[in-house]
Amino acid sequence: MNRAAAPAPSPSRGRLRPAGSLRIPAHRASSATLAGAYPFLAGSPCTTGALVGVDAMTGGPFCFDPWALYAAGELTNPNAVLAGVIGQGKSALAKSLAVRAIASGRRVYVPGDPKGEWSPVAETVDGVVVRLGPGLPTRLNPLDAHGAARDMAHGPRLRLLAALAELTLRRELRPAEREGLEAAITSVEIRPDPTLSDAVEALAPGTADDGRDLYFALRRLVRGDLAGMFDGPSTQVLDHAAPMTVLDLSGLGSDDDALAVATACASSWLEHAIATGTAKRWVIYDEAWRLMRSVPLVRRMQAQWKLSRAYGIANLLVLHRLSDLDAVGRAGSEARALAEGLLADCSTRIVYRQESDQLDLTRTALGLSTAERDVLTALPRGTGLWKMPRRTHVVHHHLSAAELALFDTDAAMRGTP
Repeated sequence: MNRAAAPAPSPSRGRLRPAGSLRIPAHRASSATLAGAYPFLAGSPCTTGALVGVDAMTGGPFCFDPWALYAAGELTNPNAVLAGVIGQGKSALAKSLAVRAIASGRRVYVPGDPKGEWSPVAETVDGVVVRLGPGLPTRLNPLDAHGAARDMAHGPRLRLLAALAELTLRRELRPAEREGLEAAITSVEIRPDPTLSDAVEALAPGTADDGRDLYFALRRLVRGDLAGMFDGPSTQVLDHAAPMTVLDLSGLGSDDDALAVATACASSWLEHAIATGTAKRWVIYDEAWRLMRSVPLVRRMQAQWKLSRAYGIANLLVLHRLSDLDAVGRAGSEARALAEGLLADCSTRIVYRQESDQLDLTRTALGLSTAERDVLTALPRGTGLWKMPRRTHVVHHHLSAAELALFDTDAAMRGTP
């Protein structure tokens, strides 16, 4: 039996076209609601502060100033964290944020520069570079109160010495040791400008052994490998009018323990000066993954984070990846909680490209949505996700030719002279 031939398919019908119409009920929502499902749909422009680059979603300019955004209610605090794998341009972003903020009357402090990369930047903007290291002539007295009253200086001095002792002992102080430390500080504060050497001398062990470990731990800064940097009166006076001050610690090499001790001392010297100033300041912790291995130093940094609004400062924490937190302590430990507290106190989270195995940890640590997390593996060099409490942007960071030459940290790898 013959069958009629099937009609030829119409040219207007593609083979993948469904036979019937796809009927989906219409849905209407505000742009604010839709932004929860895909946060880049309805982002309002961010035009407050220094120009950073171009918003990838709108093509418009993207600007940033943490103090102005805080005053406008956009941020809950002025602190920021910047994370990204090596070679994606996060150091260039940190330096351009600092340099461009100077044009608005801001000041910049870098309390620890382990590679010496910030020194040429400071010199270019007529800033101050303080170089610390064995054999160098500069000394900073971490007990220097910069003219503050004795009762105001006592607490910070005690906290600093406790942190230094815990760093070198690699454990928390015992109650008897804390009492001995406070007695030593109290005894030397009768002098107008007590030094670390004075405090160590006051701790010299006698018949009791309660302070013996404490004494030998702190003596390292006076007679050990860190001698000559923090054991006498300061040879450097902080210039509040300087647009940028960098404490260059590249002379310490790759010794992370020495770097942590030196950063604690240098940041203490800087904190006393910050408390007496009035200008808005960026305080930038570059290569922070090295510092976050030290619990006492993280504890000191957290205290500074909490005082950021009172001091008028914005802290910037620069990391490679969020798994750097694993070096601080296991999940659920006090040390890990301290480090995560630093991130929680950063109202602005800037994330450059992350490897795929880092995505879930990054999402959890920084409070990203699924859509925001999925963007991270596709970000090109120089482009970052900017997460703020009420807005999210993908931003192409733009550098001038002069900035590129000054901020470039990959010249040696590319063979660029």
